Amino acid sequence: MPLRVTFVAAARSTPLLAERFDDDRPLDQAGWDEVQRAAGDLLPLAAADLRYCSPTPRSRATGDALGYAPLAQLALRDCDMGRWRGLTLGEAMAREPGAVDAWLADPRATPHGGESLLAFISRVGGWLDTRPAEDGGRIVAVAEPAVIRAVLVYALKAPPSTYWNIDVRPLSTSTVTGRAGRWSLRLEAGSAQPSRT
Repeated sequence: MPLRVTFVAAARSTPLLAERFDDDRPLDQAGWDEVQRAAGDLLPLAAADLRYCSPTPRSRATGDALGYAPLAQLALRDCDMGRWRGLTLGEAMAREPGAVDAWLADPRATPHGGESLLAFISRVGGWLDTRPAEDGGRIVAVAEPAVIRAVLVYALKAPPSTYWNIDVRPLSTSTVTGRAGRWSLRLEAGSAQPSRT
């Protein structure tokens, strides 16, 4: 029986331009309000056989607020950004423009001293491939948007550069079906999820 893994993007705790690498801030009031508005559409996912989340405070809080009681998975953590942790992209660019350009251009680059984009995609893909098919067919995972982007690149066997072209909005859902090494993206009709920019 193929697995069905639905990823729910964590609610945002900051405006998009203020997003920081490895951001571990909790949900703010606006984030909580977003979760409450989206709950009607997302609550049915709590019936999944297995429920997981990224270890970030906002992923845990989003999952708990939706009634998922998710189990945090270290493999679903955001990309390790080394010395850029806590910086915005603009701040990193102001400090190390050449290093940021290299990181954006080469998926194997680690100018920040952390994890490469390719290693990040492989890590979250490895998590996806090791989901226990015998424990249930439906899985829900609340994760940071970056993690979901990496999962989609992995599942579709797309070039790593595709990562930069995927926009995952807060509280949006993405579903992949299949089994280890053979994943398909499943698009379904549904109501639009609210988001802030």
